[in-house]
Amino acid sequence: MEQLCFSFDGLESSDRGVYAIAGVVASGDVEILVERHALDGRCEIDIRTSVHGFETTWRAVMQRFVATRPLANTRVIVNDSGATPAVVSLRLAQAAQALDEAPE
Repeated sequence: MEQLCFSFDGLESSDRGVYAIAGVVASGDVEILVERHALDGRCEIDIRTSVHGFETTWRAVMQRFVATRPLANTRVIVNDSGATPAVVSLRLAQAAQALDEAPE
């Protein structure tokens, strides 16, 4: 397993939702857990993946994700089982939408 950690600053914030889950850890899929935390405005992303050597790809996918969502003070945990970037992006969008649609 490879573990990658990214941190992003200067993001918009939202107080919608507390946590959300999307996907499952299974062959070729990915599980995304998103939680609101007091992180001084940062979004922290922890990735555990069975596929080594794709840090540049993961960083690009995560940069795109945080650029389009109000994710300040949010922790994202990614448990990957060989998902393609398209599947990862889909699961990230699903988790973010579930978080945004949670009752206040």
